[in-house]
Amino acid sequence: MDDPFDTIPTAAIRDGRATDAYFERTESALEHAGRNPTVVAEVTADQFPDGEFELFAGLENAARLLEGLDLDADAIPEGCLFDGGPVMRIEGEYLEFARFETSLLGFLSQASAFATAALEARRAAPDSQVLSFGARHVHPAIAATVERSALVGGMDGFSHVAAGDQIGREASGTMPHALMICMGKGEQEKAWRAFHESVPDSVPRIALCDTYTDEVDEVLRAVDELGDDLDGVRLDTTGSRRGDFHHIIREVQWELAARGHEDVDVFVSGGLTPERLRELRDVADGFGVGSYVTNANPVDFALDIVEVDGEPAAKRGKLSGKKQVYRTEDGGHAVGLAARPGPTDGRPLLEPLLRDGELVRDFDLDEARRYATTDAERVGFE
Repeated sequence: MDDPFDTIPTAAIRDGRATDAYFERTESALEHAGRNPTVVAEVTADQFPDGEFELFAGLENAARLLEGLDLDADAIPEGCLFDGGPVMRIEGEYLEFARFETSLLGFLSQASAFATAALEARRAAPDSQVLSFGARHVHPAIAATVERSALVGGMDGFSHVAAGDQIGREASGTMPHALMICMGKGEQEKAWRAFHESVPDSVPRIALCDTYTDEVDEVLRAVDELGDDLDGVRLDTTGSRRGDFHHIIREVQWELAARGHEDVDVFVSGGLTPERLRELRDVADGFGVGSYVTNANPVDFALDIVEVDGEPAAKRGKLSGKKQVYRTEDGGHAVGLAARPGPTDGRPLLEPLLRDGELVRDFDLDEARRYATTDAERVGFE
């Protein structure tokens, strides 16, 4: 039976059925010709460094896809920033991995795009809490990819419950406008009170304060209703009604302070971009960023053969030969032939991932996140 949600099952991915048809045709043609060369293939987006850095993510999925195949693979660390040259290298008989190219590139392309956008948002508001709210904009089958990538990019949390189950992290979130509307117009206090009395103590008491009336009015009503139990308020005002949003937030903060509630945090969500975060970060305590992450264009990775039976080879416009990439002391990203010395101040980035199909690297989400944070500083990523 076909999957009712148009989701490709894991078994099809592992079996190599989640592939482009021409790889099946290629297998048939090579087998017919009795040809199965040993190749070196590299995953790249740009041939030479261009200063436009992107964040590498999705490596664990890629490694699990290739695990058990008779091949070697090397990759840069997850959380590493790159702007040219290979991020991954595979060595083995071509037919061993040909049919897995489509899924491999999909794992890396989309996760790296989400992670890069998340890092841009994180860097735009470095001292604020930034949460990922974008899972509603993607097929639910890849929600965990969105949220994991957001964490690699430095976001503080995410909203999707099943994604949290998958990656071992608890989802964040308080109340939607639906709760306020279901309680009825003019009954905001009932909504805030019901939320407060029904959810676990570990959940922050963040009141949504923009449903029916002026933001300041609803914020002060929430304070009156919940008092010291109120941890913060969230403003998700529709763009057409915002006006000068910076001024609105400043006014909310002012009125809270005037009544001795400086400790009530103000969180903002709704169509936020890095530019908007930079504009609002001096007045808001935290942000929920959604579509900016999920709308990120997949990184245009390609898998290219660069060596056949020990000899350099490449299609026109691609660089032949097995390569290494380096991080230099000034934060640069350099590319060179692996058989030649690299920059004197360069640290090689392509490191063993699989040997004879066996995984030789551990994966740690927190380590990838720390790496991304440090590398972003090193290369001056904005």
